[in-house]
Amino acid sequence: MKRYSIAQGARFWVLGDRCWVMADRCWVMGVRVMKFIIFHLSFFISLASCSPTPPPPTTSSSSSLTILFTGDVLLDRGIRNTAEHRGIGYLFEEVTPIFREADAVVVNLECPLTDTISPVNKKYIFRGDARWAKDLRSVGITHAAMANNHTNDHGRRGLQATARHLADAGITPLGYGRNFSEQMSPILIEKDGISVALFNATTLTIENWCRLDDKPGIAQPTEDELLDEIGDFHSKHPDTHIVVVLHWGVEFQPYPTIRQRALAHRLSETGVAAIIGHHPHVLQPIDTIGKMPVYYSIGNFVFDQKNPKSRESMIARLTFHGDGTLSADSISVRIEQGRPVIRKSPTTISNME
Repeated sequence: MKRYSIAQGARFWVLGDRCWVMADRCWVMGVRVMKFIIFHLSFFISLASCSPTPPPPTTSSSSSLTILFTGDVLLDRGIRNTAEHRGIGYLFEEVTPIFREADAVVVNLECPLTDTISPVNKKYIFRGDARWAKDLRSVGITHAAMANNHTNDHGRRGLQATARHLADAGITPLGYGRNFSEQMSPILIEKDGISVALFNATTLTIENWCRLDDKPGIAQPTEDELLDEIGDFHSKHPDTHIVVVLHWGVEFQPYPTIRQRALAHRLSETGVAAIIGHHPHVLQPIDTIGKMPVYYSIGNFVFDQKNPKSRESMIARLTFHGDGTLSADSISVRIEQGRPVIRKSPTTISNME
């Protein structure tokens, strides 16, 4: 039996191998009793202080998550007059109902939204009003791809302002960050246990603009960097579907380049579920590599170009199901006076498991 020093004048007694000592103001207990009480006291304190942990979300086979993707949205040049006099809501009037049926809507924002005027020295310079970010959210847009060749038209200050105005309006910027790590970080969309990661990047060389990894900017990775980032994410999150939104290709060309096709194949090998592309301003073929749909270019969406081919457009629709399958289809759109108008029933591409 282990003994403890006790204060003068205290009384004590021994019960078996436990020694109890009563001092004027305290109890000193044998080591076995002390350990027993401390353990159970700590257990009940932890129960009282911790709120119940909610169970992880379960995925039902009947659950689904639908994301719509559109091409280039320009709110300047020939579109500005309409936006100023008739409003952003008018521009998206024909597609707003289908936007609101989806869980998320991703547009390619082809201009900065800023009241900061600090143009970069380049041929085409666009700018939308900062106040229009809230109007874009009101028509059902939830995410805006910023990794393209025009969100930087008013420099890094304009780029930062655009991301801030979007976020304040409730629209999540894609492909933007304060440094390269943030720019390459995906945005997660989750519903009923289904998780989708959106990566956004551009493979273009941008006029009078350089990539600075420690400054605010858009995602401009090399192909190997893009593949490494996605491969690393997939290895850590194998149950998350990955969609890559790319601003790539050659303007006004009806087909993707050999290099684009090669990159698409490499992306499929990293576990990507789908690729959504834009920049050419015209539609390009939809391909399937294994189980991965590739929309090489979904064209313009809100735009002022007069070329008939530039007025043909589509909305790419991806529906992720609780049983792990992916349904991909497209909604045909015609651009009339800068406004997208739905033309006919969706065309189903395929179901992927």
